[in-house]
Amino acid sequence: MEKNCYILGIESSCDDTAAAVINNDVILSNVVATQKIHEAYGGVVPELASRAHQQNIVPVVHQALQQANIDKKQLSAIAFTRGPGLMGSLLVGTSFSKSFAFGLDIPLLDVNHMQAHILAHFIKAKGQEPPSFPFLALTISGGHTQIVRVSDYFDLQVIGQTIDDAVGEAFDKSAKILGLPYPGGPLIDAHAKKGDSKKFMFPKPKVSPLDFSFSGLKTAVLYFVQKNVANNPNFIQENLEDICASLQHTIVDYLMDKLKNAVKQTGITRVAIGGGVSANSGIRAALQEAEQKYGWHVHIPKFEFCTDNAAMIAMVGALKYKQKYFADNTVTANARMKL
Repeated sequence: MEKNCYILGIESSCDDTAAAVINNDVILSNVVATQKIHEAYGGVVPELASRAHQQNIVPVVHQALQQANIDKKQLSAIAFTRGPGLMGSLLVGTSFSKSFAFGLDIPLLDVNHMQAHILAHFIKAKGQEPPSFPFLALTISGGHTQIVRVSDYFDLQVIGQTIDDAVGEAFDKSAKILGLPYPGGPLIDAHAKKGDSKKFMFPKPKVSPLDFSFSGLKTAVLYFVQKNVANNPNFIQENLEDICASLQHTIVDYLMDKLKNAVKQTGITRVAIGGGVSANSGIRAALQEAEQKYGWHVHIPKFEFCTDNAAMIAMVGALKYKQKYFADNTVTANARMKL
C-alpha cells in the first residue's frame, strides 16, 4: 500500500455515529457521537437512531478529518459498515459513503461489522499485539454472540453462535429487571465488582457444546426477582451488588465453558475477543486467568476498539484496499449480513 494511503472508516450500524482515519494500520483519528436520546426509552429506538445519524454524520466525518490533519482530497478510499445492524441506521452510513466516494472519485469498501470487531486486533496500537493465524474469536455484543475460527483476514468460519438472544441483550434486559438505567451492562459490571459472586445461583442454559442461549437466563432472572421482591419489597436494593456479581459470574462462566469446548475441539489455543461486551471486566479477568492456567495466548482489545467504532471499519478497509476488494456503487445495506 502506498505510504500516503488514507482511508476513512464510517460506522453507523446501531446508535453510535463514528468516523476514523487510518494510515499504514495506524489510527490517526477515531471520533464517536453517542446518541443519548435512547436512555429515556430503556433501549435503542431504530427510527430515532437513523434520524440522529443523519444529524451527526457530517460533523463526525469533518471532525475525523480535522483530527487526522488531512483534507478530504487526500483520502484514498472510504470504508463503511454495510451490515449487520439496524436497517435505517445502516442506510444513512451507506448512502453517505457512496455519495462521498462518488464525489471524490475514490474506491468504496464495504465492511462486515462483526468481521471488523475481530480484525480490530490488527490495528497498530501501543500494548496491542495482533494474534497469529489461526485463532479463535469470541465476538460478544448487544446483537451477537459467536465463536469464529479465523484462518486468515478473509477466511472466517462461525463454529458456534447464540440460538436466540445475544449476551449483551441478556446483560441489558437483566439490568432493566433490576431497575438499572440503559445501557445496563456496564452498570452490572460496576456493581458486580463489590458483590459476592457465589451468593445466588442462576442456571446455565443447556444447548450444543459450541452454541449459546440466553433467553432462559433472562426469564430465570425475572422470576428470581419477582419471587424475592414479593417476600421483601427492598430485596433488590439490599442485594443489588450480590445479584449483579452472581449474574455476571454465571454469564462469564458460561462463555468460558464454550471457549474451552472450542479450544478442545479445534486444538487452537490463540483466543481473541471483540464486541461491546469484551469491555466487561469479568470476561477479561477470566481470559487472563485461562491464559495462566491453560497456556492460551489471549488477545484483548483496547477499550476504544471494543464498543462500536469506526477505527475497526477503517482497519478492514485498509486490508481490503491492499487486496483491491472494492465495492461498486450499486452496493446496498444488509441488516442481516452473515460473517
